This record gives sequence, structure tokens and C-alpha cells, in this order.
Amino acid sequence: MDVDYGSFPKRTILCIDMKSFYASCAAVALGLDPLTCHLGVVGDKNRDGSVILAATPALKRDFGIKTGNRLFEVPKDSRIQLVNATMATYLNISVQVTELFHHYVPMEAIHTYSVDESFLDIGGTERLWGNEWEFARQIQKDLYKHFGLSCAIGIGPNMLLSKVCLDIEAKKQKSGIAKWGYEDVEQKLWPIYPLQQMWGIGSRLEKRLHQMGIFKVGQLAKYPLNKLEKKFDIMGNQLYYHAWGVDLSELGAPLLDGQISYGKSQILMRDYDNPVQVKRVILEMCEEVGARARKEHKAGQTIVLGIGYSKDASHSGFNRQITVAEPTNITLELYEACLQLFERNYDGSIVRRISVALANVCEDSSIQLNLFDTSRPRQRALGYAMDEIRRKHGANALLRGVSYTEGGTARHRNTLIGGHKF
Repeated sequence: MDVDYGSFPKRTILCIDMKSFYASCAAVALGLDPLTCHLGVVGDKNRDGSVILAATPALKRDFGIKTGNRLFEVPKDSRIQLVNATMATYLNISVQVTELFHHYVPMEAIHTYSVDESFLDIGGTERLWGNEWEFARQIQKDLYKHFGLSCAIGIGPNMLLSKVCLDIEAKKQKSGIAKWGYEDVEQKLWPIYPLQQMWGIGSRLEKRLHQMGIFKVGQLAKYPLNKLEKKFDIMGNQLYYHAWGVDLSELGAPLLDGQISYGKSQILMRDYDNPVQVKRVILEMCEEVGARARKEHKAGQTIVLGIGYSKDASHSGFNRQITVAEPTNITLELYEACLQLFERNYDGSIVRRISVALANVCEDSSIQLNLFDTSRPRQRALGYAMDEIRRKHGANALLRGVSYTEGGTARHRNTLIGGHKF
């Protein structure tokens, strides 16, 4: 089965990524050139185990320091400058960048995908700003002129191809600009390997595809559509067409509808070798995940717990999920499910990373009464009441007791923006 590209809308989408955004903002604030200085942004300079959140290109190139390294791994060199993350500043600059984009296109044609990455639909702007290449070059000039920021831009007929073009080609070009069309799918999209380089395919999905003998995007495109749909339902249909470079989603829509979930992940600031303390953090995170779902009046039936072990452990950890009988966003129900997963899979290793997610999402109104547990409506209402108190008076205004015990992290994390100082 081949795809008829002539039947799809002809759009022009730009995917714009600010290079080393946090590090570049920090460098500009200090009057340094982001492209030549050796600067790293750290979660907390006072903690040796703190993570490098961003590094300028020169720091990556000359010292091999990149995002994810620890502070103690940074060489003692007078050329290297380290600064604490100031998330409020980065968020403010991100808003200003969006306002700059608004000078070129309507706000509904802009989708802020993350703090440092945005999609723009520039269809119909040719008479104002020239073709897509001229438009992209003008955006680069304006970002550098107003903010001192460099960017890479992928151009494509939809969000998918513009994003993959950005990641695979534009970021490697000296000009920082590349364009993919449907005519490039076979030569540029299909050879992509490993599959995780394809936007929308994570490690778990990649593993399932490997079990089916699919290791490259081209193999996914040639796999029978009916078998993909049988295996993955509607997501199988989307995977197939994405492998052919087809993406009909509106600007800002989730790439794969089946991937909507609510989650929280954190790298612990020290080793946790006491399972009691690990469980305390899991409870705090269940509270946050439940609150995120309640904020949008959603509930989920699948709870996922991920535990990452220290790099000195014999293996990396585990990621397991459980499907409960009824959809929920109640904190203690999420926690009970996570405890089951933890008890079944934890082997006593030192823990350094924890993640909790709620998937298989539906409307909160789908939560059903349980004849054997009449307290459920009260627990649900209590969750919303606690959320409202925190919204009015701050995240630390109402905490569970575990947050005041050894191992609790919520009090500290609630003083941060985006997980970092501001």
C-alpha cells in the first residue's frame, strides 16, 4: 500500500528550536557570547550531585560536558563558568519570543511546544515575508538581534516532518535551516535508526516494535497496516501514516492521541537506600500527578511507576504499569497501585530516579461509585478541595505529613519553577 500525497493539505510549518536555550539566556545576561563562552547552567551549585541542565556549544565541544552530566564531573578550569538556573527568567524570555513570532503570524498559528521550541504555520504569508527560506532566515536574525539567541529551524508540510527535519538535519547544518517535503520521505525519513529518533516513539514503544521485527522507520512504513492496527488500535494507524510522513493533526495537537497521560518524574538529589523514604517520595508524586489530572477534570485507569537505580547498580531499574478496575485521580488510590508495583519489582538497589504516570485517560465524570467503598466520593471531593487551597495560598500551604519527614522532597521542589531555582 502506497500513500497518495496529492490528497493532503499543502501547509508550510516551521519548527523552531533555540540552541542551548537556558545556557544562551544565562550567557547573554552576563554579557557573554553564547557561541564562544564555556558556560553551564546547574540546578544548584552547592550540590555536587546537581545536574547540568544546559551547556553552551563551546562547553560541549571543548570539555565534553553536556546536559545530564553531574556537577562533580565538570573539570576545574578557569574558562568554565557555572550559574544556577533561573527558571522565571527563561520563562519570561520564552513569552517574549512568542510575542516576537506574533509580529509575523496570528497567535492561533503559533504553538509553543516547550520553553525553547515552537511551531509556526506560515501559510499565506509569502507576500509579507517572502518564501519559507526567507521567513526562516528573518526569524533567525530577529531572535539574535533582540535576544542574542541562535536557533535551528525545520521546515515541512506538517508538524511531524518539520520536527523530524529539525532534529535530524537542521540542527547539523551550518545555516541551521533545512526543509523536508513528501518527496524526501523515502531518502531521509525511512533510514532513521534507532526508532527513538522519530518524534513520538519512546523507549517502550520502540521495544514493542523491535519485537515485531521493526528497527527502522522504513520497515514501519512497509509493515501491513491491518497488523499495526490490530496490535496498537488507532495508534497503529497513526504510526503507519507517520512513517510515510503524513500528519493531519492541527497545530498543537498531541502527536499520537493514544499517548495522552499525566506524569511526574524527578532525579533525586542523593541516593535513596531506604525503601521507606522512597515510598514517601512516591506518595508525594502521586499527589502531584493526581492534582494535574484533576486540574483538567480527567481520570485514568492505568498507573505507571518507574524506578531508576544508581549507575553503580547491576541494572538500570524498572518501569511497570497496572490497570485498575475503575478510572481514578484519587491520590491514595494512585499510591496504592504504585505500592503494589514497587513491592513486586524493587530489588533493594539504591534509587536515584522516580517517575509516576496516569494513562488510559478519560473524563473525571467516568469515576464510578463503589457500593463497597462509600468513602470514594468524599476522597474525590477532598482532592479537589486540597487543590483549591494550594492554588490560592501556595503549594506548601497544605502538605501530607511525609513531606516533613526524612526523604520528603515536596517542600523543596515547591520553591522551584520547572524543578529549578528562580
